Amino acid sequence: MDRLDAMQVLLAVVDAGSLSAGSRKLSAPLPSVSRKVADLERHLGTRLLIRTSRNVQLTDAGRDYVDAARQIVAQIEDAELRASGEYETPRGSLTIAVPTSFGRNHVLPLAHEFLHEHPEITLNVLSVDRVVHFVEERVDVGVGWGRLSDNSLYAVKVGDVSILTCASPDYLARKGRPSSPEDLVDHDVATFDQFVNIAWPGWVYRANGRRIEAKPNVRFCASTTADAVNAAVRGIGITRAPSYQVAGHLRSGALVTILDEYASQSFPIHLVYIRQGLLPLKVRAFIDWMTPRLRKALKDLADVTPAENRPKG
Repeated sequence: MDRLDAMQVLLAVVDAGSLSAGSRKLSAPLPSVSRKVADLERHLGTRLLIRTSRNVQLTDAGRDYVDAARQIVAQIEDAELRASGEYETPRGSLTIAVPTSFGRNHVLPLAHEFLHEHPEITLNVLSVDRVVHFVEERVDVGVGWGRLSDNSLYAVKVGDVSILTCASPDYLARKGRPSSPEDLVDHDVATFDQFVNIAWPGWVYRANGRRIEAKPNVRFCASTTADAVNAAVRGIGITRAPSYQVAGHLRSGALVTILDEYASQSFPIHLVYIRQGLLPLKVRAFIDWMTPRLRKALKDLADVTPAENRPKG
């Protein structure tokens, strides 16, 4: 029995949640995966997994063994990286995860420049609007929204994104300019929701510690922010979107911000990576190269937003 191979199979099964999911992840036959886990259990003389029809659960012995196996596999991968020179010259395959729209418009153009300066690195891009599982999906660096809650990850803050309320000059000329969130009840909006058939919850503002709920008339609801913003540009209604989604339209005058005196939400943006020993040079090179450039890109976005909406600090 190849114990290292069996360890890697076990880790794949545990991370995927079941024997069948582990076999798909490894692109290996299910009987082969099941046999290798069983052989490892016979070798150790103890049960590692509790198998059910839908998933697997670790026994106490299995939990301890998996923790040790992760360290062993990580040490071997680290040794291979050292031997291949990845700690001496930035090279190899690098996987990054980015939010779809923000990645397309702001991260990937910078990533293209990074590749020009690092010809021995190959870049794999995962564009998703969901939580990324770094270990299971083999992600090296991610662009993360909001507060970091996973203590197995490191994060480098690169800036903030504000949520702005905007409308076209044409719409405001026809319908008037609201002076408070309460005025929105007499207005139309172009909004977005992942579940377009669910009752719209409305917008929430805060001013002087007071929570203000607004529920204007929805004239247009899309499953993407970009579609809602485009509808607002065409005068369909007021929209509320991240600053990076509307920055170009604000610069051109196609949209203007409204309700600037009311506090806007803002979200921190981080470059996120797994806590580990010595970082592969390709990962360190990407973080060091991307951090100042992404900070500048986010600062440029803030420069087109009203001062009242810019994140403090």
